Amino acid sequence: MKAFSAARGPKLFLDETSVLDIGGCIVNGTDIAPGRAIPDDGDPRIDHSLEGFLFTCGPDHIRHPQPIPGDQQGRKYPLHGSYSAHPAEILFWDAQGDNAECQARVAVKTAEGGEALLERHWRISGETGEVSLSDRLTNVGTVPFARVHMYHMNIGAWLFDPHVHLTGRMLEGGGFPWNFGKDPGGVFCVPAKVEGEDWAEVALGPLASLGGVTLKVKFRTDTLPHLQIWRNQKAPAHVLGIEPVSHRWVSREELAASGELQMLKPGESADYGLRFCFS
Repeated sequence: MKAFSAARGPKLFLDETSVLDIGGCIVNGTDIAPGRAIPDDGDPRIDHSLEGFLFTCGPDHIRHPQPIPGDQQGRKYPLHGSYSAHPAEILFWDAQGDNAECQARVAVKTAEGGEALLERHWRISGETGEVSLSDRLTNVGTVPFARVHMYHMNIGAWLFDPHVHLTGRMLEGGGFPWNFGKDPGGVFCVPAKVEGEDWAEVALGPLASLGGVTLKVKFRTDTLPHLQIWRNQKAPAHVLGIEPVSHRWVSREELAASGELQMLKPGESADYGLRFCFS
């Protein structure tokens, strides 16, 4: 892990061994990443990624494994897609002054034998403490693959008290307590795009355990038009996830049948964006 921080904002630990995702995220002296308080789905790549504050899902599949159509060996798309465990090549790194900036590229092999290039740009504003991530994904291979993408932002829920709420225009009633639904947890996915606006925002807080700050997350809705949120308090798990995502929470077959599962053809690119701050 490589430490990445600015004059203000969280101290991040970027994982060079896995897509330059975020492992630890230190806010007011506390690491809010869930660590081992996560469910074990039997995939060590995802266990490693899920321990951190943010990992990236895709580029060929999101969510749980499903069969690859027509595959003679009966293989499945892996849990949360192929990104995890692909190492990053650092191209630029400047975290010495008030601001911090990093650029990297990640060569990715997809489950179907395709090739993708993820160009990743991290920034932290020393003035506001806001973290921004800009991603460009390009199909550099010879076969198309599904253009799907999700950012998993995972927080250790032991940090929450009963006053912590989720708020956002896309949420029913504008928001509700963090421990929504029935115990020990659940998941939902809602449209987040608002006509005439390019970004959506969801907030989690106030977090008294971190000095009363609120986590505010913004994401591009042209390529991430939905928001998925999940929580799991079934021991040893104790985690909540905020997940901007490209598609509804349904099977690949249903997405394909409705025309929503668009393919990224050789030479084509897709752009994704995420920002967050603790205010």
